[in-house]
Amino acid sequence: MKKIDETNLFRKDPKIEQQLRKEFNQALENEEFRLLVTKLHLKEDVLMKYTSSLEDACSEFSNCLKCKGLIECKNKLNGFAYLPSNQNGNIVFEYKACKYRKDVDKKNKYKNNVYLFNTPKELKNAKMRDIYKEDKKRYETIKWLTNFIKTYNSNETQKGLYLHGNFGCGKTYLVAATFNELAKEGIKSAIVFWPEFLRNLKANFNGNFNEMYESVKKIPLLLIDDIGAENTTAWGRDEIFCPLIQYRMEEGLTTFFTSNLNIKELEEHFSISKDSVDHVKAGRIISRIIQLTDDIEMISQNLRK
Repeated sequence: MKKIDETNLFRKDPKIEQQLRKEFNQALENEEFRLLVTKLHLKEDVLMKYTSSLEDACSEFSNCLKCKGLIECKNKLNGFAYLPSNQNGNIVFEYKACKYRKDVDKKNKYKNNVYLFNTPKELKNAKMRDIYKEDKKRYETIKWLTNFIKTYNSNETQKGLYLHGNFGCGKTYLVAATFNELAKEGIKSAIVFWPEFLRNLKANFNGNFNEMYESVKKIPLLLIDDIGAENTTAWGRDEIFCPLIQYRMEEGLTTFFTSNLNIKELEEHFSISKDSVDHVKAGRIISRIIQLTDDIEMISQNLRK
């Protein structure tokens, strides 16, 4: 928003006043300019000091009068018009969203309920109606997720899903589409690419570590994406992952996992760290995942090809 200070723009110089009035009167010959300034309910002595800025605003105002949608927008900032307003007798110019931009923003507001951490932005637009349904090997997963959407509001402590299968078969997209559907009902969720999340936690140990960790730990719906792709360390396994899923299990917070590993392979993954082999700790983690989720294997075609 830009408030224009009149003080230095106009002084009581007859020649300047004459020139400003002349330019303003010329601009008034434009019907749309006349309509715009009439709406301001200001005296001509005030308006004529801003003829140039008002003409710029008029151009954008004119574009809006003829516009039929955001695709056709001719203004400098798509979906916005640079317009003046009367604020206590002063002219203030600011960008105002058009009706088409407001409609789009309203429709997309639900996307703010889904937090993405190092995952493709396209997941924000994932929709159940757009998912690939030609492969029958995906039916069990789609059926499970569709039922989850229908029943979550009546049972917010129900199990999540351990969805595992081949690379590129659309595991993450399917869960993202599920979360987006529930986001429209105001339900908050997070999709966390686990290997990168661990790296960022470690890098922010003396920074916003607690904020990052606590927000993921306590969010109503969580997808831990690509579990098993990270390098197993005692710190990541015992200090980060285990307390996270323990808390969510105790609080009844629904948790999803996607992985290229089945549950037995994941247990083996967690048992071997850089410095040791610990089947007991790995087994404890797996028992919690089993308690948190239903297990579905989805072997389907690689949709990333």
